[in-house]
Amino acid sequence: MRCIPPEPDFKESQSAEKAVWDLLKIALPDDVVLAHSVQVRHGRAEHEIDILVLWPGVGLAAIEVKGGLVTNEHGQWFQSGGTEGKHRLQGPLAQSQGSMHAFKEWIADQTGSKLTSRFVYLAAFPYSTVPQEWVKSGNPRELILDQDDVKTPAEKIRQAILAEGSGTVPLAPSYLERIAAKLEGNLEQPQNDAAGHEEDETKQDHLTERQKVLLSATRSLPRIRFTGGAGSGKTWLAVEKTRELCKSGKRVGLFCYNKGLGMYLNNQVNEWRQAKPVFTGEFHEFVKSLGVPDGEGQDYYDVEMPRILNELATALPRHEKFDAVIVDEAQDFAPLWWEALRACMKDPETAEIYAFMDDGQDVYKRWVGDDAISDLIPIHIDDNLRNTKKIAETFKGFAGDRFMPRGSTGMAVRLVECATNDAMDVAGDCIDALIDDGWANNQIALLTTKNRHPIHLDYSDRNEIGEYWRAFHANDAEFYGHVLGFKGLERSVVVLCVNGFKDMARAAELLYVGLSRARTLLVVVGNSELITEAGGKQLGLALSRAQKWAPHSN
Repeated sequence: MRCIPPEPDFKESQSAEKAVWDLLKIALPDDVVLAHSVQVRHGRAEHEIDILVLWPGVGLAAIEVKGGLVTNEHGQWFQSGGTEGKHRLQGPLAQSQGSMHAFKEWIADQTGSKLTSRFVYLAAFPYSTVPQEWVKSGNPRELILDQDDVKTPAEKIRQAILAEGSGTVPLAPSYLERIAAKLEGNLEQPQNDAAGHEEDETKQDHLTERQKVLLSATRSLPRIRFTGGAGSGKTWLAVEKTRELCKSGKRVGLFCYNKGLGMYLNNQVNEWRQAKPVFTGEFHEFVKSLGVPDGEGQDYYDVEMPRILNELATALPRHEKFDAVIVDEAQDFAPLWWEALRACMKDPETAEIYAFMDDGQDVYKRWVGDDAISDLIPIHIDDNLRNTKKIAETFKGFAGDRFMPRGSTGMAVRLVECATNDAMDVAGDCIDALIDDGWANNQIALLTTKNRHPIHLDYSDRNEIGEYWRAFHANDAEFYGHVLGFKGLERSVVVLCVNGFKDMARAAELLYVGLSRARTLLVVVGNSELITEAGGKQLGLALSRAQKWAPHSN
């Protein structure tokens, strides 16, 4: 017999329902469908059918079950037994009748056709005796199953449907299936690697928000260097610190180096209704906004441009200068940039400065030590909150001894072994396989370590880098980028395409950044010997435990 649900979870208070249910399962034909505790909402009224019988070729029966001893005194129904003692009851048949009518209206709305099958309402008293000659107006004895009737209920229910039921035709098996589908309400979820990852990422977001306690604990310190490994929530803290200072009425500058991160910071700030920073974004865009001309060559940007800014700053009116400066990914800033930024502050000696940084991600090799920000009090952030533990374990060797992964365990990191020259093509195969497995394309980023992906190159060739980053933040499609440009950013899935290194001296930092960008699934594509040579034995050991994956074989 088909039951909905297959094994009802009868509560202790539903022992009478269970008793009737078990007897019906034995007595009724195998093609009958039994449904327990059918909830129906009709308008604002809520109804429940304790047991619904769907009998193909016959009809339907809604059964209201009342345990204990059921009595009627001077027209009032009572129920005795259990911990409640004797108490009043709504008329059991009237209750069953109301539930039946509500169900008929509901199923008609759901199926788009009126229920014309025979349908009867019944009451079952499995522990009470009702004499066959008993009479009460509006309560036909034929519609009541007492303790004797429920022992052999099949013919009693059949006769009640045929003789007393509303409707004119038997229940067609095809219509029974339409009703059963609405009762089951099957809700399936995709059974693939992509399913359910949002919950883990939401938990990670909540962990990150708890870092706000660091801002409260350090609110009396005007100059701080927050140092933490990848995924420790530094960017989130930088934005929250900016919000806090802006609300207090201060002129704040929020800076970074990378264009992608700068656009992210702007998007965050633009959501605020008021009290925004006077500048948010890339340091060099700020310098150009003051009239400093654009130039060429790294020496111009690292030395000449900050020198010009330093000179211009002396002529800036005091009311145009900053009360506070916040720098995210501060290890990207050259020492002279710091000097120039300080010159743009109302009081360079006492104004508030907050740097958020990770010494291990000095991929540009501009950081020459602590001299530029030696007066900032160091605060260390050791917890990794953005990544799953499986992902965090791959780059733990780069993040320091006190690095502590706090995320969920997560999925195994995948290693796709291939020749370095083939890495780009194989990484593309990974994208296709991931999408086939249920990942949305906008959840995926492919990051290279040397030559850029052709899609990335196309944006560069058309001089559309702004549009390139707008496409990333629009979150409409998979993203193709380089590790250097993805600092401070993240996606649920990252395919790290290790297609070589232009400078092996920077390879470890590039790997650290690339490995730490994925929140849920990390796929590493390339030659494991080269990766170990560049990242060290600890990384090689971590990847030796990774899941070996061959996407083209799926």
